[in-house]
Amino acid sequence: MGSVRGWRGGAAVTALIATPLRRPPPLASISETARAVDRSTMPDLTRFQARDGTGLAYRHYPARGAAVGRVAVLVHGSSGSSTSIHALGDALAARGVEAFAVDIRGHGASGTRGDIGYVGQLEDDLADFVAVVRKTIPDAPLTLVGHSAGGGFALRVTASPIQNLFARTVLLAPYLGYNAPTNRPDSGGWASADLPRIVALTMLRRIGIDCCDALPVVAFAVQPNSEKIVVSAYTERLRRNFANHPDFRSDLAAATRPVTIMSGAEDELMVADKYAEAVRGITPAVDVKLVDGVNHMGIVSAPKAISVIVEDVATRGMAGS
Repeated sequence: MGSVRGWRGGAAVTALIATPLRRPPPLASISETARAVDRSTMPDLTRFQARDGTGLAYRHYPARGAAVGRVAVLVHGSSGSSTSIHALGDALAARGVEAFAVDIRGHGASGTRGDIGYVGQLEDDLADFVAVVRKTIPDAPLTLVGHSAGGGFALRVTASPIQNLFARTVLLAPYLGYNAPTNRPDSGGWASADLPRIVALTMLRRIGIDCCDALPVVAFAVQPNSEKIVVSAYTERLRRNFANHPDFRSDLAAATRPVTIMSGAEDELMVADKYAEAVRGITPAVDVKLVDGVNHMGIVSAPKAISVIVEDVATRGMAGS
């Protein structure tokens, strides 16, 4: 009887893993807002070597004008790359904040599109990148700025052993997880997750089997034939790593440095007016700011939103004052 049950259980898991991943229809608000950004001043990609020998890419925005002694490390959202946050990087540099926009491994020109080697590799990569920055900027405080899924990852960093690399963290329209009150169903039509496959892979990991975490589990509403520019799907291990931990409130509570959340009030992927509710009661307190008339990509591209973010990063005290 035991062997029959085991066979049935194995067959059930196999069936769950075999379910097809379907890409949602393109989400026009994302692509149209992104296309409207002027990238004529975007710096070329530079590379550094991560600890596994892989060359990873980033863009450097040296401070222009009067430097304010602050440095920002910018993390793009799901599917994107450093290109996605050019407008913010350029505006920070114009305000005197030296900025670095990274292509997170699995995106842009860093590594294999849509995949990583292991959960935790993105934290290792970020630590390696900060070490590169510190060779030329040894003392200036670093602010970690993450957008959307990159905001979730930045939150993950605040609860990790490398959190002290950063004096402050700013989360821009962060994706806090499928069960967060800020999340719309399917992230407003942006992402389609293969939940049966995710469940099956979770079951396998619980018994020590992680051989199938290279399978794709979430697809994004990107434009057809855009794979040379954006990432259309994530594997299970990238999905798990490029995000906060399952309990976002535990991540926030583990932060020892100030955290601020900013979002466009008209965000079509997140329920922006739920951010304040989501972080209520967290110690230390998390500031939440909404910018009227701005959508999900607009928080990193609309002049109205960028001016708020840039002034905050350039002037706010590292102790959160």
